[in-house]
Amino acid sequence: MPSRKPVDPAAMRAAVALVEPWLNDPAAAEPTRAELADAVRTSARTLAQVAPGSSVEVRVPPFVAVQCIEGPRHTRGTPPNVVETNSRTWLLLVTGQLELVDAIDSGMVTASGSRAREIDHWLPLV
Repeated sequence: MPSRKPVDPAAMRAAVALVEPWLNDPAAAEPTRAELADAVRTSARTLAQVAPGSSVEVRVPPFVAVQCIEGPRHTRGTPPNVVETNSRTWLLLVTGQLELVDAIDSGMVTASGSRAREIDHWLPLV
């Protein structure tokens, strides 16, 4: 897999700031697909940048899947440690408006594997 250009922290914060009114108020106008995709992708790739590794896969369909956190490398099939959620929930985690444990307990996030919850150490990102 080719290496990606590093995510600029200012660009990530700006992308998330664009969708923040919708995060703060679900009744607010939903961001465009491009705005939402940019916020999700840059924030997930930032997590992969600050917590490099391949032991946990974070999935936010349909926009991104990244591997992060040092440990046993995973290369084929379904990884043993997966965190998956929707865009809004991911961005609530990224901004600190939602705690990972609460999101898992409520079913907003699925986390499988013994290391999946380790992403909590790096959240929030903004």
